[in-house]
Amino acid sequence: MAVSASYELRFDAGRVCLDLVATVGGRLGDEPVERLDGPGRLGQWLLGANLLPPGVRLDAVDAGWLARFHTLRDLLGRVVCAELDGRATDADLARVNALASAAPPVVRAVRAADGTLVRTLAARPDCGALLAQIARDAVDLLTDQRARGQLRRCEGEACALIYLDTSRGRRRRWCSSEVCGNRERVARHRRRAVAARG
Repeated sequence: MAVSASYELRFDAGRVCLDLVATVGGRLGDEPVERLDGPGRLGQWLLGANLLPPGVRLDAVDAGWLARFHTLRDLLGRVVCAELDGRATDADLARVNALASAAPPVVRAVRAADGTLVRTLAARPDCGALLAQIARDAVDLLTDQRARGQLRRCEGEACALIYLDTSRGRRRRWCSSEVCGNRERVARHRRRAVAARG
């Protein structure tokens, strides 16, 4: 059972499919930290991931949507980890492909009151269409050899996040320098301080 906590939603993994996988991560003891702990948080994530334009009504997002997003997240986590480890995942890949085959949300450009063009949906948000959009992003990631070569696991001691390393020289070690990188620097400082006292 996942620990529910007020951890911030993350959008720094480099791809929307990896950002979804990052909605469970970090560790408190042996329990994963659940960042999508209710329909409201899922709605926040959908907006933060730019899957929905601002101002879209999210009254359809419910516990059923949440369960389907959790299922996709777990599936993508298995597939991406298996690819990093070089293991075959044909059954899971077939499930991702099946989800990716649905039509994505239909978007359109409309004029705002100030005359600028803004993105909107042609119809109410549909859970299956949004899942398809994320699954399609995973298919694109896994079939792009360059992007696959940039997949990394965070080296943070208490972190399980996977991200794309697009840094110069491909030397990025942490999912976030401000989060896991800072934790590692603090831990290193503490170890040196203890060693100096001993």
